[in-house]
Amino acid sequence: MNAVAQRITVAVFAIPAILLLAYVGGYAWMGFCVLVYVLSAIELRKMAAAKGAYVNLTLTLIGGIALLEVFMNERIRNDLVAAFGGIPFPVEWQVLTWITVLYAMAVPLWELFYGKGSALANIGASFVIFLYLGLFLGATLGIREIFSIGEFPIARIFETAAPGAQQLGTLDHWGGMTMITILATIWICDTAAYFGGMALGRHKLFPRVSPNKTWEGAIFGFAGAVGAFYLGKVLFLEYLTVEHALICGAIIGVFGQIGDLIESLLKRDAEVKDSSSILPGHGGFFDRFDSLIFVSPILFLYFDFIVFG
Repeated sequence: MNAVAQRITVAVFAIPAILLLAYVGGYAWMGFCVLVYVLSAIELRKMAAAKGAYVNLTLTLIGGIALLEVFMNERIRNDLVAAFGGIPFPVEWQVLTWITVLYAMAVPLWELFYGKGSALANIGASFVIFLYLGLFLGATLGIREIFSIGEFPIARIFETAAPGAQQLGTLDHWGGMTMITILATIWICDTAAYFGGMALGRHKLFPRVSPNKTWEGAIFGFAGAVGAFYLGKVLFLEYLTVEHALICGAIIGVFGQIGDLIESLLKRDAEVKDSSSILPGHGGFFDRFDSLIFVSPILFLYFDFIVFG
């Protein structure tokens, strides 16, 4: 009961704060994503060390935070141009290329001069954190920024090439509510899977990785995700078609649960129960945001290329 009380207390304070940051978007949401990246990277580095892989935390934090910036590049460029005039500024693919190349050079160079243990294991663990956390969490920023950057196909949505302040406000509102719907859907999926598995679970889903998860629980989670995203479409997201809403719910219902299984695989390999104990009753940041991390790039690509493509 003490653990349950801790879990509820943390959720009561954390959930409204996270939803508010998601709705505000911009640099506020970026700050939260940076926080999740930094703490999850520290947790994953500790798990890697349990398997004899040593990650240069400074390089990995700098590289991963720089990857997050890629998805804010348009906003940052617009803000700098507005403040300082027509200054040269690289586009997203140029920033992504430079960051990846520099990181791919810096990590082996560090191993060459200062590394200890297995160089292959160290470099591999470094790139897992850099890409799995940095790039995937960056996609979480990218989803929110789709509704803010100048490349959004405003003409097709509002049937005008010159949107006014009210239309831009509507766009930003949709972006905030889309991110809130994604978060709520992930949480509802987890809750439905947990209670559905507790009540009706009989057939093990993946006993080698997570002995307590069942196919029945996974089905409940999938149904909860589809239903939650459809409800979000009805209440808040009028720009979405029913088909797109159901597909987004299905993506979360499948890949959100796979993300949870992948994190369980890493924890089992490192022989730890939770990624850390920083959140009483919830474990670590990697524990709490594993589904969001894994599902975000799929949703980002779906919104960018299918919904608004």
